[in-house]
Amino acid sequence: MSSPETALLADLIRCPSVTPAEEGVLAILEAFLTPLGFECTRLKFEGGSSYPVDNLYATRKGNREGFHLLFAGHTDVVPPGDLDAWTHGPFSAEIVDGVIWGRGATDMKSGVAAFCAALLKAHDSGVLDHGSVSLAITNDEEADAVNGTRKLMEWAQAQGEKFDFAIVGEPSSFEIFGDSIKIGRRGSVSGRVTVEGKQGHSAYPERARNPMPALASIATTLDAPFDRGTEHFQPTNLEVTSLDTGNPASNVIPAKGTLRFNVRFNDTWAGETLLAEIERRIANADLRGCTARMEVLGPISKCFICPPDGSVATLRKVMEAYTGIAPNLATGGGTSDARFIADYCPVVECGLVGATMHQVDERVPVADVEKLTGLYAKIIEAFMTGDGR
Repeated sequence: MSSPETALLADLIRCPSVTPAEEGVLAILEAFLTPLGFECTRLKFEGGSSYPVDNLYATRKGNREGFHLLFAGHTDVVPPGDLDAWTHGPFSAEIVDGVIWGRGATDMKSGVAAFCAALLKAHDSGVLDHGSVSLAITNDEEADAVNGTRKLMEWAQAQGEKFDFAIVGEPSSFEIFGDSIKIGRRGSVSGRVTVEGKQGHSAYPERARNPMPALASIATTLDAPFDRGTEHFQPTNLEVTSLDTGNPASNVIPAKGTLRFNVRFNDTWAGETLLAEIERRIANADLRGCTARMEVLGPISKCFICPPDGSVATLRKVMEAYTGIAPNLATGGGTSDARFIADYCPVVECGLVGATMHQVDERVPVADVEKLTGLYAKIIEAFMTGDGR
């Protein structure tokens, strides 16, 4: 007989909830949580030059003077890619030799299923009556992230909800289960630099202004180090991701060219100060008589860090007692929805090893999902009955 977390995970995987298609996945969670005393609210947000997104907010208020723990996660998944390349169907949830296969098995339907199953344990033991637990589940983490967690947190605040600590169930372990948690993330910003020159024949360069050397100069100056890193973060890195003129001819000096870049920045910078430094570097590049302008592409994701004491220290103590490993405090990787929650309460990412996430043949050992359920149950108990502040 399948464990509650395995059965729930299989049900979730069978929903082909590629962003932003919900495909019934939130209804499955609502049906699981309602008998546990959770009040479930479905919220559809739209606008912001993005698509509409279905979200779920579920909350159970026990002792309203007690600790309020928030769990956040997403049920959307990236596209499966080449279906013929999968050993088992990406939405089949087949279990073979103790491993469950399918898109979202690691990232991160497993985290959602494990936390819900842990709530079942906490409900049956009476632990949930000591405090409050809420879940913020979106179906828009893997793409735009415009009408998901950010707006869900704004809505919750407008309802008067206040949280003491949040756990995002993203894969956070590095090599073995429980070896690390993420207490922060670097910020991210993308941009495009357009250099305008003058088109001409390559045999008469004096009659033209070639934007390509100017772009090369800009690329070189942007490649220089921004900082040496900080206590919790690696150095800021800017990566030039494309250089393009759209020029099909080999004997024509192009009129203009573009450079695109992405920066992952640490807590040395805010988005605005970093962009000012990039603008300064562009202005000091050798433009060879050309003009350059920069534009920001998409929203700026801020850098954030959660203090390692207080609730984080409590979490580490619970994890070490459960796994025998004191988890490292990590900040590496890309962005996550934790960046939207950091404005409201301390937040960490705590989940499985993410070895196969976003890959063909995404899969996870059932035993790992069961371990994660056990860990979440211990975490819920510690914060509901102890002092996790």
